[in-house]
Amino acid sequence: MLDWTDRHFRFLARLLCQNARLYSEMIHANALIYGDKNAFLQHTDTQHNTALQLGGSNPAALAKACKIAADYDYAEVNLNCGCPSPKVQKGAFGACLMREVVLVADCVNAMANATNAEITVKHRIGIDDDEDYSVVRDFVGEIDHKTPCKSFIIHARNAWLNGVSPKENREIPPLKYDFVYRIKQDFPDLNIVINGGIIDNNSINNHLQHTDGVMIGRSIYHNPLMMKEWDNLFFGCCENTITDEDLIEQLYQYATREVAQKTPLRNIVKQWLGLFYAQNGVRLWRQALSDATLLAENKPDLILRAFEKMKAFQVA
Repeated sequence: MLDWTDRHFRFLARLLCQNARLYSEMIHANALIYGDKNAFLQHTDTQHNTALQLGGSNPAALAKACKIAADYDYAEVNLNCGCPSPKVQKGAFGACLMREVVLVADCVNAMANATNAEITVKHRIGIDDDEDYSVVRDFVGEIDHKTPCKSFIIHARNAWLNGVSPKENREIPPLKYDFVYRIKQDFPDLNIVINGGIIDNNSINNHLQHTDGVMIGRSIYHNPLMMKEWDNLFFGCCENTITDEDLIEQLYQYATREVAQKTPLRNIVKQWLGLFYAQNGVRLWRQALSDATLLAENKPDLILRAFEKMKAFQVA
C-alpha cells in the first residue's frame, strides 16, 4: 500500500509475526531506475521473507528495476496488476493491465530473466463490467502458460476504472470470493492467495480452507496486534509472547537508530498509530504521536512518553 507499508511499518509487523511474508508499498520501476534506490529498497535485517511490489508496464524497465533490487535480497518481486487509481491508470499500469495479458506475460518473463527472486502477479477478478468468471480464469491461465509465474494474489473484486475513487474501489464492487476459490480448483498446482475485505483471524482461517494463502492490507495496518497470533494459528509455531513493554522498547530503539540516520521521527511513528487499536487510552497514544509540536522536537523518547500516558490512563 503506497505510503503505508514502508520499512517502518514492516519493522513493527516482523516483531509481531516472524513467518508472514511482508510486502513493500508499490514502487514504480522508473522510481528505482531514476530515483534514490536505497530510500525505496532498504530494509532491516529483521525483515527477512519480504516481497517487493513493482508497478509498471515496460518489460525492459521492470527488468532493470529487478536487477537493481537484487542487491537487497527480496524473496519475491510482485507485479501489480490490481491498483485502480487514476494516477496509475494514466501511467498505463495497475488494474488496466488485466486487458493486456500479452504485455503482462512479457513483463513477467523479463522480470524473471533479471532476478533469482520469485515473480508473482497481484490482480483483480476483472475490470469495469467484466462479470464473467472466465475473465480471471483466462488471465491466470495465459500467464501460467506463457511465464514461470506460479503464484497469483487475487483481490476478489472488480476494479472500476471510471467514476469511483480508489477507496470506493475497495468497498463498492461486490466481493466474489467464490471466483478465487474456483481459480484454485481449476489450477490446483498454482499458489493462489486471496485478498479483499478480510478483517479478522476467523475469516483468514475460513479462506485457507479454499486457497493457499491470505493477503491482508488496511485491516492489519489499523490493527497490527492481530498479527501477534499468526505464528501460532497459521504457521504451527510457538505463540508470540512479546509484551507491550518489550514491543515499545524495541520500537524506541529502532526509532533512535533511524533518527540518528536523519529519518524524521514523524515519518516513523505515523506508521504505528494503529498499534493499540481498541485498547483503553489509545486516543492518548495517537494524540501524542500526531502532535506536530512534539514531533518537531524529533526525540524518539516521545514513543515512551506516549505509551506511559496510555498505560496511566488504563490504570486510573
